[in-house]
Amino acid sequence: MARKKIALIGAGAIGGTMAHLCALKGLGDVVLYDVIDGLPQGKALDLLQSAPIENFDIQVTGTTKYEDIAGADVCIVTAGIVRKPGMSRDDLLGTNAKIIRQVAEGIKTHAPNSLVIVITNPLDAMVTLTKRITGFPKNRVVGQSGILDSSRYRTFIAQELKVSVASVSAVVLGGHGDEMVPVRSSCQVSGVSIEKFISAKRLDEIEARVRNAGGEIVALLKTGSAFYAPASAAVRMAGAYLHDKKEILPCAAYLEGEYGIHGHYFCVPVLIGAGGVEKVVEMELSASEKKALEESLAHVKDLVQTMDKLLASK
Repeated sequence: MARKKIALIGAGAIGGTMAHLCALKGLGDVVLYDVIDGLPQGKALDLLQSAPIENFDIQVTGTTKYEDIAGADVCIVTAGIVRKPGMSRDDLLGTNAKIIRQVAEGIKTHAPNSLVIVITNPLDAMVTLTKRITGFPKNRVVGQSGILDSSRYRTFIAQELKVSVASVSAVVLGGHGDEMVPVRSSCQVSGVSIEKFISAKRLDEIEARVRNAGGEIVALLKTGSAFYAPASAAVRMAGAYLHDKKEILPCAAYLEGEYGIHGHYFCVPVLIGAGGVEKVVEMELSASEKKALEESLAHVKDLVQTMDKLLASK
């Protein structure tokens, strides 16, 4: 049986890390695409030379031609500029919208049957644009957001309590920005409510750090943004699809009435299997969490409207 094919659009820090993870996990052959000639080819060659050491037979190729992604089962999009210190995700809107428009056209033409996972920021607008341009059904265009945000929430809780991250369950919903919503009511440590362990005041501080976790990394790196955790999150999604795992993960999905939201991408728990986004899972939320989600949705709507105006003016 032929191996699956994974196209990584953007060979920067996230793209290179995803290629490495895909090879180590044996997910499928990897095509690493970038507009900068030499960058994807060099990373691909370097990865291939680690194959005898890590004992994988996955093929990794680098290219600057969209034709080489033909037949891809999954396309993961990271193309675009990244944040610099002091910038929000929203500051990337105009430039990245132009880039994503070209990327989506390339995927539509050369990988029309693929599942598309978008990572590029501002995520909620970029995944919306990708769906519009590809014309793919909603189950085959999805954004990576909540897996990363939820992982950060779990990390900070585990650090606070000095317990294994495996003991902590937590989820973050909403837009992938400063208005994201850590769902405290569902946060547990081995099945026990987090509020039994940590005071409300301290939880407020931890959740504020979750919302700013990406910016914290940007400020530390100074010349880039997070890449290890975002790469892991997207590869987790790809694995759930390629292996038909029926895994429930928080992702930016296109909603048509779920959570009372119509016609927008928004991070909620979804079931990912061979059909892509096969189902939206609706959670019980507290009144304050519902209000926070409404505020987050308002920001997503504003972001998409701003993007539309920018694109219309070009």
